[in-house]
Amino acid sequence: MQGNRFFCSVFLLILLAFRHGIAHGDGGFVTTNGTGFVVNGRPFYANGFNAYWLMDMASEPAGRSKVSSAFQQASSHGMTVVRTWAFSDGGHQALQRSPGSYDDDMFEGLDFVISEARKYGVYLILSLVNNHEDYGGKKQYVQWARDMGQAAGSDDDFFWNDVVKTFYRSHVKTILTRNNTMTGIVYRDDPTIFAWELMNEPRCQSDLSGRILQAWITEMAAYVKSIDSRHLLEVGTEGFYGDSISERKQFNPGGYEAGTDFIANNEIPEIDFATIHAYPDQWIPGSSELAQLVFLQRWMQSHIGDADAVLRKPLVITEFGKSSRLSGYTVCKRDAMYRTVYSAIHASASSGGPCRGGLFWQLLAQGMDGFRDGYEIIFSESPLIENIISRHSRRISSLINTPYIKDGNISFRNDSKGAVSSSK
Repeated sequence: MQGNRFFCSVFLLILLAFRHGIAHGDGGFVTTNGTGFVVNGRPFYANGFNAYWLMDMASEPAGRSKVSSAFQQASSHGMTVVRTWAFSDGGHQALQRSPGSYDDDMFEGLDFVISEARKYGVYLILSLVNNHEDYGGKKQYVQWARDMGQAAGSDDDFFWNDVVKTFYRSHVKTILTRNNTMTGIVYRDDPTIFAWELMNEPRCQSDLSGRILQAWITEMAAYVKSIDSRHLLEVGTEGFYGDSISERKQFNPGGYEAGTDFIANNEIPEIDFATIHAYPDQWIPGSSELAQLVFLQRWMQSHIGDADAVLRKPLVITEFGKSSRLSGYTVCKRDAMYRTVYSAIHASASSGGPCRGGLFWQLLAQGMDGFRDGYEIIFSESPLIENIISRHSRRISSLINTPYIKDGNISFRNDSKGAVSSSK
């Protein structure tokens, strides 16, 4: 009878928790607690998508309805986080036209993005520069240095050239201390921002030892935190292993190395959580669908295990997807890939593990044909994938208020392994 009364009490607590629910983007800063995320003392899961184009579209009034539509869809489908760019360096529609010189329309577009995210209760991950040439990236920074007489040999000079590093630090400070013209809130004081990302997919293939990139991450992570100690910070890496645990390189696709080191890069104290990307169709081209799914499972489980046992930090799969432009693609294969990723996230999170979310690449609003890249999800065109995403949102949201059993204890998620209370 005593046991029955306890389980009845647990059931009533669950009902009350569901009734009260949990609002995402409710004004609190996201923080970490061991391998979990917390907002205002309650657990948080980073469930959402990428939409790199938000600032681009918002820089012109005619495009802002697309931005609003993306956030409305995020909110209505139970998603909590959107990852986007806080950079556009040189070239067409540049935010930063030259080092330290910014375009007001583009910056007001970014202001609008943050304002709309706040309006719809969605958090943002803002990436600060690109490794790739799109939207300028490290190539543009290095070219700016060359234009000033620097003898930069390759784009990887971005990571060690003092002039280039000064350009980057200046951009970081400009972004973090920007006063939003629409909300009146300085970016570094706005809890709408879930996290800063040092770089989208950093790679330094001129130094496969990883020492150059490790030094850059260490320096720039400390710099970001010196300006803004309240927001979370992540590197932006894809998850490739390096020399710190050399046997882990077996999990890299085809033995690929990029001058990154998943373990060492994320062990830096100022880095709050780890990230990986997952593109088996790109990384092991020509392989069978089964081989890609096997790789994907091993890739995720290896990083989940290391985030838990080695890093003791949360892990987010910040990009994943499957391209309709690559050979062998079918909608069924895409849907199977999404289910595989979502199942791994749910399995980890539901057992108090470190994998606390995933962001698919990418969501588009209707009428954005110029932004299609083969990975796009447009809900009105893909009701089945919409249902898969919505179902995952419901399942991951339900974990906030659902107890789990571990080591004979019934626990509610909220501490480093998810538990706020327990009883035999």
